[in-house]
Amino acid sequence: MTQTHASTDNPAATLVIGGNGKTGRRVAQKLRGQGRPVRIGSRTGAPAFDWNVPGTWGPALEGIDRVYVTYHPDLGFPGAAEQVGAFSEAAVAAGAGRLVLLSGRGEEAARRAEERLKASGADWTVVRASWFNQNFDEDFFLEPVRAGEIALPTADAVEAFVDTDDIADVVVAALTDDRHIGRTYELSGPRLISFADVAAELSKATGREIAYVPVSDAEYRAVLRENGLPQEFADLFRQILDGRNAHLVHGVEEVLGRQPKDFADYAREAAASGVWEV
Repeated sequence: MTQTHASTDNPAATLVIGGNGKTGRRVAQKLRGQGRPVRIGSRTGAPAFDWNVPGTWGPALEGIDRVYVTYHPDLGFPGAAEQVGAFSEAAVAAGAGRLVLLSGRGEEAARRAEERLKASGADWTVVRASWFNQNFDEDFFLEPVRAGEIALPTADAVEAFVDTDDIADVVVAALTDDRHIGRTYELSGPRLISFADVAAELSKATGREIAYVPVSDAEYRAVLRENGLPQEFADLFRQILDGRNAHLVHGVEEVLGRQPKDFADYAREAAASGVWEV
């Protein structure tokens, strides 16, 4: 492996792909807080980075020796493994010897991308996470929460929602500490909760009623079509329904030596920001 050793005198330059996203933004902030130079990898970045335009990869990698790799819209989508593999090889060739990949917990399709990244010869770390707390205030559940109704095809299945600040702390540790090279960490929150539990916590935090409404897979797919969203999003809910992630894992404790944030604490903090005010 290509060992990389950062120092406070000459900190490593890090490319954060998706650096304006939920985890990437936090990773970039935390790295900068440590005095480490960061380049944001996005289509609006300078230089621009676009997964679908390999010609942008080289300029984005110039002067970089480690990368936080996130893939949009999802690592399990068709073609993701091939793009991640090709990028990882390009990164190593350009001198970026440390790669930390955000993967999906319980996503078998994402494993191909993990293996392609590992095969690049990089010093790798894989961080597997499932559903983010911040999906409810920064992403596709924001408007349903504001409207007071979360309609999803999840029945009474449970999930161990994880906070993006916890993910970012684990990623920063993996980018900056050689002890995490060659490790795969699975992250979850501290308890299993259903979407009905989520609605109850959000209702408590906001002081108004937010209902969870179970819908069928067909009904949810129709909503996706009406809104021009990929049908693959519906497939992600199968991972909740089949129970593959219905158990706690302890990557946060293992890497950071502390408990992960509970959904109730997240909900209180988000509500206090005013994001769900109608």
